[in-house]
Formats: sequence, C-alpha cells, structure tokens
Amino acid sequence: MSRRGLEFFGKPVGKNVRLSFVATAWTVLFFSSLVAAEAGAQVIPSSAPASTQSAATGSVSGTILDGDGALIANATVTLASQGSSSLRTATSDDAGRFFFSDVPPGNFQLKVKATGFAGGQQSGVVQPGQEYVFPQITLVVATADVNVEVTVSPEQAAEDQVIVEEKQRLFGVIPNYYVTYDPHPAPLPARLKFQLAWKTFLDPVSLGITGAIAGEEQAFDVYGGYGQGAQGYAKRYGAAYGDFVSGTLIGGALLPIVFKQDPRYFWKGTGTIRSRVSYAVANSVIRKSDRGRWQPDYSGLLGGLASSGISNLYYPAQDRNGAALTFENLAIGIAGSAAANIFQEFLLPKLTPHKPSRASNNN
Repeated sequence: MSRRGLEFFGKPVGKNVRLSFVATAWTVLFFSSLVAAEAGAQVIPSSAPASTQSAATGSVSGTILDGDGALIANATVTLASQGSSSLRTATSDDAGRFFFSDVPPGNFQLKVKATGFAGGQQSGVVQPGQEYVFPQITLVVATADVNVEVTVSPEQAAEDQVIVEEKQRLFGVIPNYYVTYDPHPAPLPARLKFQLAWKTFLDPVSLGITGAIAGEEQAFDVYGGYGQGAQGYAKRYGAAYGDFVSGTLIGGALLPIVFKQDPRYFWKGTGTIRSRVSYAVANSVIRKSDRGRWQPDYSGLLGGLASSGISNLYYPAQDRNGAALTFENLAIGIAGSAAANIFQEFLLPKLTPHKPSRASNNN
C-alpha cells in the first residue's frame, strides 16, 4: 500500500469506497460467525412443558349431599386407581366438595364415609386430561341397630298376674282367685293382697254360696240358738258370711302383709303324682314368703285361730268354741286345706276355663 492510499486491482481507491469496503467486510464476518456458531452448537432437547405433562393425567371431583339435599362437610373420600396399590384420601369442605388432582387414566373407585351416614361408593373411568366431576354423591342416614330391653317392675308384673287370676272361675262361675299357674310369679304387694280378698268375699257367687250354706244350716237346725224363720236365717247368713270374711281378710290379706307371705297356692303341675301329692299336703302348713322362700304358714294358721276366736262373738252361747275346740277345729282346717290343695293340684285346673297355660307363662 502506497502513501496515495489503497489500490484495488492496481487502481487507487477513494475514501468512500474504502469505508464501504470495511463495512461490508465486518458484516460478512459477523454473519459468518453466527453461521459457524449454529453449525457447531450441540442440540439439547428440552423437556415437555408442564401443560403437556398434566395432559397425561386427569382429576376427579364432586359434591356430597344427604337425602334432603344438605351439604355434608368433613366426609372422608378415598380414591383407588386401577393399577395402583396406594389409596388417596380427601375431606369434603364446608360446601361438601372434594377434589383429586393428577389421577392416572383408567378405572377408579371412590368410597365415601361420613359420621351418621351409611357409606357410599362410586366408580368411573378417567381419560387423559379429563376433569371427571360427580354432580352429587348422596349419602343416606345410617340405620342404627338398637336393642331395646323392656323390663317390667315386679309390682306391674304382679298386677298383670292378678288380672289373670281374677278371671279364674270353676266351671266359669265359682271364683278360684287364690291359685297362680305362673311358674315364676311376682310377689304381691299389700294393695293386691287386699284386692284379692275383697273381690273374693264381695263376689256375687260368694254371696250366693253363703246363702246356700245358711239355708242348709237352717234346714237341719244347725246353731239352734238362732231359731227359725227369716230372723234365724238372717243370723245364720250373717254368721256364715262373718266366718268367710274374717277368714279371707285376716288369713288372706292382713297377716300375709304382716308376715310378708303370699296367700296364693302355687300350682306345681309337673313331676310324679307322689311328688305333687306331697307338695299339695305340705302347702297346708307352709307358705312362700314374698322373697320366694318357704316358711311356716303363720298367716293361715294364725288367721284360722283369729277367725275362730272372733266367731265366738256372734255364735249362740251353746255353740261357741272353747280353747280346746278351737285348736281341734284348727287341726280339722289343716286337714281340709290339704284335701283342697290336692284338688287344686289335680282336678280344679281342668275345671277352670280361663286358666292360663303353662306354655304361655314360660314365654
């Protein structure tokens, strides 16, 4: 290069041409470097964007209601996906909603539990990228298995038994109240002991039987001190009825209350004939307490003595019992009670139409 400047192919080049050439050279050099850089660069594949990843899974959501349409909060929802051994759980919010994200495609099953409700199940199939929505999952109120044990008080049980006993009549006519066919009878409270007594001696049939006894005594002139005629009959009727009332009231109510004994005959109904006869005879001198224990028949024995003593107040003087005769009559009364109990054990149940069956009592 001479001092005259640059020469291009032996010819001098002007100042403007020189500047243009330099700019062109720099431009070519710049683009050449870019091309070289692209050619020499290593291509690194980028990972798929997040939107592409989430498109491979889906979601499951829904709302939980009760049978009335009310939202159920705090329900536990369990999701089981096909091909996965793990379970996922979610809890419904105050609006009854639940949501599972990133659910793999395929079959799934939901189980829903909430306090006070029967469990529910739902199933479905999620497609890739699908938002699977249950419009509503309805739970029904759980039915509780409640065992209710109804117990009856002893007094109520006794009252129910007395209602049955007051229907017991020989041949459907004569009262037969003082026997129970229940294998497990409840003890009688004082009120029911009085009730059995007054219903017995105020029964019209009892009044009629008393009249028949008084008529027979008048016909055979028993207790001649009473005389004959209507006045004699009235006295005999009053005496017979007085014996009946005092014996029933004292021996069947007052003394059983005092000694806490049951005035009824407890029908055995089972066992050999010999055992039943022995049982019937023994019941003429023993009686069950209100606690179910056998003890001497204080009520019956002392009641008989008391009734006999009271009768001396209204019987004719020549027919009144002395102390010796009173105890003699007591012995006769015990024998009569034993005979009556044997009849009660074997014969009278067959003559009592409204007698409850033992099978029904066992139930």
